[in-house]
Amino acid sequence: MLSFLGLLPHMCFVTLFVSSAKTFKKPLDPNEEKEYLLRYKNGDNEAKNILIERNLRLVAHIVKKYSEKDAETDDLISIGTIGLIKAITTFDMDKGARLATYAAKCIENEILMYFRSEKKRSGDVSLQDPIGKDKDGNEVSLIDKLYDEDENVFDKVDLKMQVKRLYECMKKRLLQRENTVLQLRYGLCGKSPLTQNEIAKKLNISRSYVSRIEKKAIEKIKDDFYN
Repeated sequence: MLSFLGLLPHMCFVTLFVSSAKTFKKPLDPNEEKEYLLRYKNGDNEAKNILIERNLRLVAHIVKKYSEKDAETDDLISIGTIGLIKAITTFDMDKGARLATYAAKCIENEILMYFRSEKKRSGDVSLQDPIGKDKDGNEVSLIDKLYDEDENVFDKVDLKMQVKRLYECMKKRLLQRENTVLQLRYGLCGKSPLTQNEIAKKLNISRSYVSRIEKKAIEKIKDDFYN
């Protein structure tokens, strides 16, 4: 299961798919879908990437229902794709449903969770705030609890390796401003994730310029990251 620990880096990985697509690819037919699901179930991560790419059109379709709300479409596409990744990760082929049916619910739930969290931001509680103590008397924060939930030790190791690889790609390929934008956008290097508008205000540039920097930076590191 994809836990909170994986969400922030995954937001960047997701955009490697989304931003590089001029148009979303056609969905897989039932036979192709079954083939790639079986391959992914047997440990083929490239099959997972294909399942994500070929279902991005579904994400875009669901996002249309919410794009008039106070959120950037790019943000909602990324958030919805997190729901898609969760769906692919937890989908049970043996129950007989199509992936799209199951994924649609996961995508919509992820978007609705985002809007609910936005409503609560006026009374934000920091993830670093203590919420209690462990059995040894050490303070435990909310982020500690979230990191511990449903996280397999092998997933943790794999995620850390992916994050390290991402940072290496960023250091190797990106200019300083490009690096800064990605760090702020996706909460990398210990920073809190910001919207494009928030980054624009912070860096005193336009939102459209932030968007161009983000897309250019992702395009630079995309090939290195996946090869």
